[in-house]
Amino acid sequence: MADGGEREELLSPSPVSPAKRLCSWPSPQAHHPRGSPGAAGGGAGGVGSSCLVLGARPHLQPESLLDCAAKTVAEKWAYERVEERFERIPEPVQRRIVYWSFPRNEREICMYSSFQYRGGPGAGAAGGAAGASPAEEGPPPPTGAAAPAGSAPGGVAAGVSPALGAGAGCGGEGLPFRRGIRLLDSGSVENVLQVGFHLSGTVTELATTSEPAVTYKVAISFDRCKITSVTCGCGNKDIFYCAHVVALSLYRIRKPEQVKLRLPISETLFQMNRDQLQKFIQYLITAHHTEVLPTAQKLADEILSSNSEINQVNGAPDPTAGASIDDENCWHLDEEQVKEQVKLFLSQGGYCGSGKQLNSMFAKVREMLRMRDSNGARMLTLITEQFMADPRLTLWRQQGTNMTDKCRQLWDELGALWVCIILNPHCKLEEKSCWLQQLQKWNDLDVCPLEDGNYGHELPNITNALPQSAIHSPDSLSRPRRTVFTRAIEGRELHWQDSHLQRIISSDVYTAPACQRESERLLFNSQGQPLWLEHVPTACARVDALRSHGYPKEALRLTVAIINTLRLQQQRQLEIYKHQKKELLQRGTTTITNLEGWVGHPLDPIGCLFLTLTEACRLNDDGYLEMSEQSENMNESRPPVYQHVPVAAGSPNSSESYLSLALEVALMGLGQQRVMPEGLYAQDKVCRNEEQLLSQLQELQLDDELVQTLQKQCILLLEGGPFSGLGEVIHRESVPMHTFAKYLFSALLPHDPELSYKLALRAMRLPVLENSASAGDTSHPHHMVSVVPSRYPRWFTLGHLESQQCELASTMLTAAKGDTLRLRTILEAIQKHIHSSSLIFKLAQDAFKIATPTDSSTDSTLLNVALELGLQVMRMTLSTLNWRRREMVRWLVTCATEVGVRALVSILQSWYTLFTPTEATSIVAATAVSHTTILRLSLDYPQREELASCARTLALQCAMKDPQSCALSALTLCEKDHIAFEAAYQIAIDAAAGGMTHSQLFTIARYMELRGYPLRAFKLASLAMSHLNLAYNQDTHPAINDVLWACALSHSLGKNELAALIPLVVKSVHCATVLSDILRRCTVTAPGLAGIPGRRSSGKLMSTDKAPLRQLLDATINAYINTTHSRLTHISPRHYGEFIEFLSKARETFLLPQDGHLQFAQFIDNLKQIYKGKKKLMLLVRERFG
Repeated sequence: MADGGEREELLSPSPVSPAKRLCSWPSPQAHHPRGSPGAAGGGAGGVGSSCLVLGARPHLQPESLLDCAAKTVAEKWAYERVEERFERIPEPVQRRIVYWSFPRNEREICMYSSFQYRGGPGAGAAGGAAGASPAEEGPPPPTGAAAPAGSAPGGVAAGVSPALGAGAGCGGEGLPFRRGIRLLDSGSVENVLQVGFHLSGTVTELATTSEPAVTYKVAISFDRCKITSVTCGCGNKDIFYCAHVVALSLYRIRKPEQVKLRLPISETLFQMNRDQLQKFIQYLITAHHTEVLPTAQKLADEILSSNSEINQVNGAPDPTAGASIDDENCWHLDEEQVKEQVKLFLSQGGYCGSGKQLNSMFAKVREMLRMRDSNGARMLTLITEQFMADPRLTLWRQQGTNMTDKCRQLWDELGALWVCIILNPHCKLEEKSCWLQQLQKWNDLDVCPLEDGNYGHELPNITNALPQSAIHSPDSLSRPRRTVFTRAIEGRELHWQDSHLQRIISSDVYTAPACQRESERLLFNSQGQPLWLEHVPTACARVDALRSHGYPKEALRLTVAIINTLRLQQQRQLEIYKHQKKELLQRGTTTITNLEGWVGHPLDPIGCLFLTLTEACRLNDDGYLEMSEQSENMNESRPPVYQHVPVAAGSPNSSESYLSLALEVALMGLGQQRVMPEGLYAQDKVCRNEEQLLSQLQELQLDDELVQTLQKQCILLLEGGPFSGLGEVIHRESVPMHTFAKYLFSALLPHDPELSYKLALRAMRLPVLENSASAGDTSHPHHMVSVVPSRYPRWFTLGHLESQQCELASTMLTAAKGDTLRLRTILEAIQKHIHSSSLIFKLAQDAFKIATPTDSSTDSTLLNVALELGLQVMRMTLSTLNWRRREMVRWLVTCATEVGVRALVSILQSWYTLFTPTEATSIVAATAVSHTTILRLSLDYPQREELASCARTLALQCAMKDPQSCALSALTLCEKDHIAFEAAYQIAIDAAAGGMTHSQLFTIARYMELRGYPLRAFKLASLAMSHLNLAYNQDTHPAINDVLWACALSHSLGKNELAALIPLVVKSVHCATVLSDILRRCTVTAPGLAGIPGRRSSGKLMSTDKAPLRQLLDATINAYINTTHSRLTHISPRHYGEFIEFLSKARETFLLPQDGHLQFAQFIDNLKQIYKGKKKLMLLVRERFG
C-alpha cells in the first residue's frame, strides 16, 4: 500500500486492504475556528438511513453488510469515535464510511438553498410547511430523553418540498437550487475530489452576452450526513448556499461513481516514508510558497522546539478526517447573514416585500423543525434577537403608539414558533432550560410586545386545564403582564410523559380496556375512544409541536383524540341546554360560556387541527424534483386537491376520514359562541383568522360524506344554545356569525335549502346593536359593564361586521329570487337586524340589480323587496343627515317606476313619511309625471291623470308645509290644472309676507311672467322688492338683475305700475350706479308696451322732471352724493383714477334736469372745499371738471 496514496480511485468498493493510521485526531480549532458558523449550534438532526438515494442508480441486488453497517456508522458516529473504538480499521471499511458520510438527500440541500413556498405568510401557529410525508411509527421520546443525533426516521428526511418555494418576490429561476441544477446539467462541475470528509471542485458560470465565463473554486466539509462548512470563490453573502455549492453537492449525490475518493489525508501521509514525506512537504511549499511559507516555517520552529505546545499532544489535526466527538453535528448556517438579513428586513418598516421575506424565514424555521434539524431553533433565536433589537419598539413605547398590524402578525408568528420549540417532544432538558432562560430575558424587557397589544385579555394560560365552563374566581381575573413569549414560557410545565398521552400518540388501536378503573373512565368516551382532557388551545399546541417536529402520524392521533373530546363536550353542552332551554328562552339572555375564543386565539388551535388533518389528505403534494417545471411560475400556485383518507385501520374512528374530521372541527371552532375580545388588534385578528379558515374550507370539494358532516354539525350548532354562536340565545357581545353563516349557506343550499335558510336567518342578528334587555353576564364581575348600552363603541371592527351582515343578506336575497315566501322572511330579518341605512340601501340596490337583468325578464318578487328596502332607507334617513340622501331618493323613484304605476302612486300619497317637501316636489313628483316615466310605463290617459292628480295634491301639501322651498315646484306641477294653480299661487302670496326671501319671490315672479301672468309677476316682484336692501357699495349684488327685471316689468305694464314700484326701489336700493341704470332704462322707451288687453301705451317718453321719475332722479343724485363722501373718507391714491371715473358717471345723472349743471358745479366746489387736504386728488378733479 506504499503507493496507495498516488493512485486515483473512484467512489466504489475496493479490494480489502488493511489500513491503520497513527494517533491522528481532528482538532476542532483546526477546522472550526472559534466563532465560526461551523462551531456553533448543535443538537440532533439529520436524515434517516431508509431514504432512497435520489439520483443514484437503483440497486439491482441487496446492499452488502459492509454498506449497511457503514451507512449507519457514517450517519450516527463521529469518525473519531470509530477510531477510538477500533484499534485497526480496514481501508475498505474506512472508504465506505467516508463514502456514506456525505448527505444523501437532495431535499436537505434544497432546504439550505431556497426559501420555502408552502405554508408561508399567514400560516399562523399552525402554518407550518404543508405536505410532509408521514414519519415512521413510534411515539416521540418524552422530555429529557433526547433523540440521538441524526435519529430522525427516514420518512422525515423526505419531508416538506422546500424547493417548491422561493424568496418573496423571486421566481423559481432565481433560486440557488434551481441554478445549481442548471449548472450541473450543463456540465459546469469539474475537478471533483473527495479527500476524507472534504469535497472540492470547480464550477464554471457559462459566458453570456455581457459577461465572460467565470470559474469558481468550491470546497465543502461534511460530517455524519450534514454539510458543516462551505467555501466558494463567488463570495456569496446570503443565508443560503450559493448555486455553485448546490451544483457540487448534487454532483456528489447524483454521480458518486465519477468522484475521486481519497481517505483522510492523514491516512495517506501515514503510508509515506521519511523521504516521501519530505518530498511531499517541499513540493507543497513550492506550489503555494507565497501563501503557506510563513505558516510552514512557524510550524517547523514549533516542532523543533521540545517545549512547544504542539509537542505536548499526540497526533496532529486533519481537516479531512471529519469532526471530533465533542463537535456539535449540525448543518452549516451563516449566523451573521441571518442577522443581517433580518435586520435589513426590519429596517424597511412597512415595505410589503420585507414582511413576505420575514414570513418566508419563519416558514424556513418550521421546515427545519420538521426535518428535525437543530438549526431551526438556532435560526429562530437569531431572528428573535434582531426583532428584540428593533429600534421601533422603543419608539413605539415612548410615543405610546401601537405597532402596525403587519408587524404585529410577525410577532405573533414568532411567539407561536417558540411555543413549538419549547414543546419539542425530543429536546434535551438542558436545551429546553437554555431556551426558557433566553425567553425569560426577552420577556422581562420593557419593550417586549404584549400578547394582545395594549389591552388585558382575560384568557387562561397555556397550562390551564379547567373545563371551559368553569366559573373563575375574581382573583383569577387579575392577570399579570403577558408578552408574546409568555405562552412559550408557560410551556415549561408541559411534558410528554403522561402514560395516557403516550398511548394515544403511539398507537392507532388504543381503546378503553375491558375492565376500566374508576380513574380511567374519564379518559375514554362511551365507544371506548381515547380522550385528551386538556385546555383545548394547549392540546392543539401539542399537535402543532408534533407536526412541526416531524411526527405527522402522532399529531394525527392526538388530533383525533382532541376531536373526540370536543364531540363529547358538545353533547354534554346540548344536554345542559335542554334542561335550561325554557328558562333561557323566557329571559332572552345568556351568560358567557366560553371565556376565550378558539378563532383568533394566539395559538390558532382550530387552524392547527384543520391543517394537520388536511395534510394527510393532499393529493397534489408533488415531490420537490418536479419543481423544475413547476417553479418557473411561482406566483401561479395550484389549489390543493384532497382525497378521503380513512382514519388509521384498527382505530375506533376507522369508519371516518381525516377530511371529514377536518371539516367537522373547523365547523366546531367557527361556530363556537365567544365574546368579542378587547382591542383593535385582537378584534381584527378574529376576523382575519375566521376568513383564513373559511378560505381553506372553500378549497374542499363537498362530496356526500362531507355534506353529511356539514348537515350534522349545522344542526348541532343550531341546537347548541348558549354554547353555539348559532344557538337560539346568545350573549349580547358574542362575535357575530355572519361570515361563517354565509359560507354555510352557500355550501348547504344545493343539498338542504331548508337548513341553509334557517341557519342564515338565525345568523343575521347583531345583538350588540339591538335594543334588548340588559343581556349580560351578571355572575361575571369583568363583564358587568357589558349591560351598558354605550359599551358597543369598543367594537373597533363594527363597520366590517355590519358589512359582512349585509353580504349574508345579499347572498340570501340572490338565492331566493322568485320565491315570495322566502324573500318576505329575509326582508323581515333585514328590517329587524340591519341598523345601517347605507347598508340597507346597498342591499336594495343589489336586489334591484339582480331583479332587473339586462338579458332576461324582470323578477317582480325581488323587485318588490328592493322597493321595500328602499322605503325603509327613506324612513331611516328622513330626519338624519346623509350625504347620499339625494342619490337614495332618485334611486327609489327609479325603483318604484320599475315596479309600476301603483308603486309611484303609493309613494306620492305617502310622501310625508318618506321625503322632505323639497325632495317630494323637485325630485319625486317631477320625475313621476315626466314624459320619460309616461313612456317607460306606457301609461294610458286615466293612469296619467291619476299620477298627475297625486302629484298636484302632493305639491300643494308640500307648498303649505314649506312654501319657501316648494312654492315654485308646486306652481310648476299644477300648471295644467287651473284650480290647483290658483291655490299654489295663493300659497305663494300668503307666504310672501312671512319667511320667503326676495330671491325666492323674484324667482316665482319671473316664472309667473314666463307663464303669461305679468300682473301676478308684478305683485310678487313688488313683495320681493320690499324684502330687499341694497347698500351704496353693493354694486355687484346678485339681486341687481332681479331689480332691473322688476323695473323693466313695471315699465312695460304702464306708468301706474312704474309709479307704484319706484317708491319701493328708492326705499330698498341705495346703490347709485344701480339707480342711475334704472333711471336710464326708464327714459329710453315709453311705458306700457306689455300688450295687456284693455291697456294702451301713450307712446310718449317719460320726463325726469315729473313724477314718478323725478323721485327716482332725486334718489339717484342723493345716492351719488352720499357714495362720493363715503368713498372719499378712506380713499387711497391708487383708487384716484377709479374715483374720477365715478364722478364722470355722476355728472351724467346730474345733467338730466334743466338746472343739473349748476347742481354738479356746486357739488364739485363743495368737494374741493371739504377735501382740500387731498391736494393730488383735488388737482385731478379740477383737471377733469374745472
